[in-house]
Amino acid sequence: MAGLEVLYTCVADSISCPQDAVVCFVHWEMIKNEYRCIGSGDEPRSSDKKSELLPADWNSNKELYSLRYKAKDTDTPVLLKAIAVDSALIFNLMDSSTQQVSDLTVNVSDHVNVDQMRTFDGVFKDADSLSQSVKTQLLPAKRTQTEQKAERKSRRDEEEEAQRRQEENNDPLRMPSRHPSQGTRPHWPDSLDPPFAAGGADLDPFGSRGGGGMIVDPLRSGYPRAGFDPSSGIPDILPPGAVPPGARFDPFGPVGRHRPGPDPDHMPPPGYDDMFM
Repeated sequence: MAGLEVLYTCVADSISCPQDAVVCFVHWEMIKNEYRCIGSGDEPRSSDKKSELLPADWNSNKELYSLRYKAKDTDTPVLLKAIAVDSALIFNLMDSSTQQVSDLTVNVSDHVNVDQMRTFDGVFKDADSLSQSVKTQLLPAKRTQTEQKAERKSRRDEEEEAQRRQEENNDPLRMPSRHPSQGTRPHWPDSLDPPFAAGGADLDPFGSRGGGGMIVDPLRSGYPRAGFDPSSGIPDILPPGAVPPGARFDPFGPVGRHRPGPDPDHMPPPGYDDMFM
């Protein structure tokens, strides 16, 4: 209980009820857990400064005690309130940054000797039990403050990373990585998709992507091509051997055998050019 006797001796003259003694004890626990008192009341004041001592008006209201603290290494304020209800004190501690609230109910008669409040040696009963209750029930926010700070930093880093990636993706001059991470592939725009479809036939002359090409492929022209081999010749058109085996062959006439000739009815009648006929 190092430091508690000094604190209690400093405020002994202002302690007039057992509730004051309990509040003094809880204040000492706050100091021991690296909090510093900055004043009384709910609202900040220009005279606020971190101190291990209780402010002058700390117990001016015996029904509602209100003290403000800040952690030793931060400027985040916490508000401690103690409400007197019959023979008990109900403590509430609120962290202003996270709005996290913890509470503790203390039965005053179980921890304070009313007839020995003027002497430190006999004022508190079972101080170890009260100290343990304060640390485990009223100060959980302090025990996890480092973890909360790390969590906030991690969340902030994730948000900054997401924003950076979004900005990169929206950059029209950025080229996708040549070595994308596993599971991700860069989106390369298709040169034959709108609005780049103009001139697509030049880039795909045989229409292999499903569109119409610019070169007629005799093997894909729709005519029967079973057994078609230009090197064997084409009846009435090319003799055998005219086309070397494996050479590219661009036909200069209809592909296929025994195709019907023109219909005689398609011939113009005699004297068709006579305008008086």
